[in-house]
Amino acid sequence: MTFQEFITKVGQTFSGNVWTMSLTIALLFVIFYFAISILNHNNAKWVIVVFVAYILATGMVFMLAEISGWNYFIVPLLFIVAIVAMFATEIKRGIWKVRVKKSGEPRKFDKGQRSFNQSKYVDEIVKALLNMSKNNIGAIIIFSDENLPNSIIESGTVLDATISAPLIESVFFPKTPLHDGAMVIVGEKVHAAGCFLPLSQESNLPKELGSRHRAGIGVTEAISVIAIIVSEENGIISIAQGGKISRYADSEALRQTLSEFFWQVQSEYIDVKEN
Repeated sequence: MTFQEFITKVGQTFSGNVWTMSLTIALLFVIFYFAISILNHNNAKWVIVVFVAYILATGMVFMLAEISGWNYFIVPLLFIVAIVAMFATEIKRGIWKVRVKKSGEPRKFDKGQRSFNQSKYVDEIVKALLNMSKNNIGAIIIFSDENLPNSIIESGTVLDATISAPLIESVFFPKTPLHDGAMVIVGEKVHAAGCFLPLSQESNLPKELGSRHRAGIGVTEAISVIAIIVSEENGIISIAQGGKISRYADSEALRQTLSEFFWQVQSEYIDVKEN
């Protein structure tokens, strides 16, 4: 069967019985919708389930059209190409999603204490970012929910220190041992510093974006984290999420981004009263 005959057969299927046509279109729409929903929630590993369902759905179409042979694989192949093209970032995140090994017992915090700390940590981070921006000190901070690959953490130095503006500023002070790498904040701790990140391979990025910005974009393309970058050349603060970068972030934008991050962290901890 030629490709033209294949297209004709499929066209005949959709121009036949109205109930068959409606059922087929609805079935394919539902499958495609669930594929998009799953990828939007960064659950790329479940795409295989959707793909199998899609194979079965297209199989029903081909049986109705009496299509057989290698032509059976054309529509699923087009489906794969479309999904990869539309959700390359989400698929990459799913592949890279490796959790950092946890050590010790889960941290437990009192609700009132956590609410106070959240505001305190946001204040400390924003203060440090604005100070570094004012003095044109380059910096990149990654905010992670323990989902960075061990290879990234191990490329730097583990600190496991309490978040504070003086600590952040001292790490990125020019010519200090860790200033060229990325700082990783996990939950309420400065987990590591001096870490190396994968650079974005996007060719359409503005030329004025240097290696720090490419690293910030690159890591958010692969993993569900937030990257905040301070430019060494002009002090501009940028926020990278989902492979996209937003420049000229002010204190309000920083506070909103950080508050959302700590709110998510807070919701994932067990809230009990401290002994």
